[in-house]
Formats: sequence, C-alpha cells, structure tokens
Amino acid sequence: MTQNERLDYLLGSFKAESPEYKRVRIPEDTEGKQRLLRSLMNVRMPKPASSAVLAVQDTYLKGRALEKGIINIPEIPTVGESLGSAHPFADRISIWQGDITRIATDAIVNAANSQMLGCFIPMHTCIDNCIHTYAGVQLREDCARRMSSLRLKFGEDYEQPTAVPMLTDAYNLPAKKVIHIVGPVVQYDLTPQLENDLADCYRNTLDMCKENGLRSVAFCCISTGVFHFPNKRAAEIAVQTVTEWMSGDPGGIERVVFNVFKDEDKRYYEELF
Repeated sequence: MTQNERLDYLLGSFKAESPEYKRVRIPEDTEGKQRLLRSLMNVRMPKPASSAVLAVQDTYLKGRALEKGIINIPEIPTVGESLGSAHPFADRISIWQGDITRIATDAIVNAANSQMLGCFIPMHTCIDNCIHTYAGVQLREDCARRMSSLRLKFGEDYEQPTAVPMLTDAYNLPAKKVIHIVGPVVQYDLTPQLENDLADCYRNTLDMCKENGLRSVAFCCISTGVFHFPNKRAAEIAVQTVTEWMSGDPGGIERVVFNVFKDEDKRYYEELF
C-alpha cells in the first residue's frame, strides 16, 4: 500500500465511523486530503480504533514524519556552538526553531489544556493540535483513560491542575515520550503567582524527566499564544528556571532544547544567552 492509498483508506475509515462527517466530500488533491484527514482526527472523540486502521495509520504517520524530516539531537547545535554563549550549561542547552513534532528527543513538552484531550478545532495551529495529530489517535485515547482514572480518584469534575505534568508515550512521533502540562492563563495582569506557576511548569517537567530516565527534552513556549503569557517574560522565566534546576542537579539531564516557532521567541531566547 502506498502513502496515497493509506491516506485514502484512513479518510474512508474515519469518515465511516462518524455519522456527522460521513458525507463530507473528499478533495482530489493530496494536500486537500491531508488537511481533511487531520481535521477528522482533530474532531474524533477518544475511543478505540480497529487494529487494521491503527496499523495503516501508524505506517502512514511514520511515513509523514520521514517526509517532514526527523531532527536528531546531534543535529541541533548548542547555544555554545551557535551563539558562542558563555552560559554555564552552554554545551547542554539548545534553541531550535521549527516543528516540535520533528524532534527525536526522549521527551517533547505539550502545552495542554486542563481537559488533557488535545485540541478539537480542525486544523488549529496550536501545539496541542499538532502533537495529537502526528502522534495518532492513540494519544487522545491514552489521555482520556488517564483522566478517567483521575476522576475516579478525585471526582467527576476533576481537571488537570496547572503545572502538574502527565507523561504518555509519543506513539508515532519521533520522540519517545510526551509530557503534557497545563500552563498558567493570563486573563488580566501578569502576577507573581502566574510567574511562579510558569516556573513550576519547567521545574516539574524536569523532575519528571529525571524520575523517568529521560535524558533529553524539548520545551515548547509554554503559556504563550492563546494563554496570553507575555512572550519575553515567559522566555526569561524558562531560561532562569532551567538554569537553576540544572545547577542543582548537574547530571540530571543531558540536553534541553528550547523549541520556538515564531521569530519573536527565537530572538528573546537568543538574547538571554
């Protein structure tokens, strides 16, 4: 089965299981088909898929990862190499601009919402949407199982608290694991408590990496974007917190990648080194 045949198979399978979308017209061009498949995956509720569908989906997504290009840690320069930084951990910290779903680290960090089920908006550009799309439908089902267990323990209204990380497999992503974390939401003014919450996101994620033997991690720009945390201040907190954590446990992690998407964020991080 070719990639195009897999794409057509998955479109037919995901359309057929959804009465609401089974009459959606399938585009003739490959890009249109890819957009429709992503949209169908985005709106799909967490539930099991057949082994046949999963086998095709997994092969297709692994092929898409190769098409996009997998970025291995040795290919990402450290800030010492790229910027000539004199930072105490310049040989173990990197800044990389691009799609986090391409990075083959031990863990990538997902800026999740408190429901922990990914983004249901078709083709939304948030990192939560991208990670769930290219991991595959297993990731949403996995997160749903974990949230169901937590609701049995803490009550049916349970939502994941800010700065409490959740670890899952990465499924079809090049990374080994995904650490999902809910960052603070800035609704009005930025407060010291919100700043502390963001620092806790980085600190707790690094603690989880150490506890689970994860030696490299790629952080997204947690809480920026739709959570409205000021980008420059978020970068300052991220670098300060990671530096302090690494100073307290010099052997705790081998590589931290600050993954940025916007030129603005890249500039802020580079200025800090």
